[in-house]
Amino acid sequence: MTREQLESQQIPLYFAAVVAAVIFGLLATDAAQHLHLLVTPAIAILMYAMFLQIPFLDVRQSLSNRRFMAALLVANFILVPLLVWALTRGLGEHPAILIGALMVLLTPCIDYVVVFTHIGKGDARLTLAATPVLLLAQLVLLPLYLTLLLGDSSAVVVSITPFVEAFVLLIVLPMALAILTNVSARRHRMVAAWNEAWAWMPVPAMALVLVAVVASQIALVLRDFDQLLPVIPVYISFMLLAPLLGLASARLLRLPVAQARSVTFSAATRNSLVVLPLALALPEGLGGLAAAAVITQTLVELVSELIYVRIIPRLVR
Repeated sequence: MTREQLESQQIPLYFAAVVAAVIFGLLATDAAQHLHLLVTPAIAILMYAMFLQIPFLDVRQSLSNRRFMAALLVANFILVPLLVWALTRGLGEHPAILIGALMVLLTPCIDYVVVFTHIGKGDARLTLAATPVLLLAQLVLLPLYLTLLLGDSSAVVVSITPFVEAFVLLIVLPMALAILTNVSARRHRMVAAWNEAWAWMPVPAMALVLVAVVASQIALVLRDFDQLLPVIPVYISFMLLAPLLGLASARLLRLPVAQARSVTFSAATRNSLVVLPLALALPEGLGGLAAAAVITQTLVELVSELIYVRIIPRLVR
């Protein structure tokens, strides 16, 4: 099997990983719960593998498309937050679910969105090049948005510490290692071979993250399913409306078709795997249910992406 063939089979592989994780999480609940210890290191490995594929050394040239970047930022950090604010107004009586939903819906995806953009005939290269900007922007703006959207709720206290720790462990460290690796690969054949080997890793690393996340959390999701019911209509509404906001932003900036599809996918795809450790780090009484809300969004989104890859190429012509 070639790497291209592996990448083309990502969606069925991810669904197989989720199904296997659900079965394992339900049949061996006690053992599966220990997999939560793998979530952060697995995400760090995934991020390193993804960052190795990003042309950081050429990122200035890649980001020279100002209209694309403007459309991406407007969609993800102006239009989508307004949508999230409107959709989550009914969750005020459920603070743990509210903060979980806000965390996941306010953060644009920076990993498998590249895959779905490629499958959906968008400009995956531009999406990939934009990931450093999206990462930095969401990690700077998320605490601000949470403060604004949570309002005066005394039931939720968000510490900046988990965000800083996650930023260092999941973003800064893997990104720094990836940049050093890419620089060294231009001078040393062994490092270049290492790079080539790691080019195979994003798909299995993503599958590993899905298994660790879903298997360790599925019992909690099912246990609290009645409490999670209020957030499911929010996620479905987001699934239906967010792509339209992405498309509106792309049309506003008059982007060509492939770039418009990229912005549409970005607006609709969220960063659930990276914010999960943040949800788990919330104070006792909030973290478990907030994490369950994040996982629920992941499950809804995986189904949504199967629809997007067929509908968005037809919608954006």
